[in-house]
Amino acid sequence: MPILLSAFAGLLLSQPASPAATALPDPLQAGWKGKPVCERLLEDDARRVLRCTFAPGDGHDRHFHRPHLGYALLGGRMKISDANGVRETAIATGSTFTSTGVAWHEVLNIGDTTVQYLIVESKAPCPCAPERAPHP
Repeated sequence: MPILLSAFAGLLLSQPASPAATALPDPLQAGWKGKPVCERLLEDDARRVLRCTFAPGDGHDRHFHRPHLGYALLGGRMKISDANGVRETAIATGSTFTSTGVAWHEVLNIGDTTVQYLIVESKAPCPCAPERAPHP
């Protein structure tokens, strides 16, 4: 797993830079109804690794993301709201995704199983310009 994390961290660090100021919380700061959703597993100068867990009916309040890799430790059904609208998606256990950054989104577990992600974030400045994100 360390080799996988290092490889993806290198990929993420190559993303372009932009302003880092934001009015929205990052995924570690954001929670759900005042309770934490993500926990920090590792952090160094180049990356941060989070484990985010969503019981059925739990979500993640509006937040932004730096460039990251996601890995579904436990899959399920999620509803995602962002600048593109609202969509429902089935997440397969073991699936991966990458992102160059997300200005804002919020999610909700609409399934009947716990969903859990491993998020590997770059510490490079965020190209997602979260300071322009709409507020709830």
